[in-house]
Amino acid sequence: MAYLAYHLHWPLAELLALPHRERRAWVSEVSTINTTLNSAQGS
Repeated sequence: MAYLAYHLHWPLAELLALPHRERRAWVSEVSTINTTLNSAQGS
């Protein structure tokens, strides 16, 4: 939860209302974005 709240700035209640599958999808999406940004900075 903290990972999504930190990156998306969504309130806890909104995150808790998401189905587990949807939260996992958001975690994957944020992780992909972070990986892409970190790779670009390292180049």
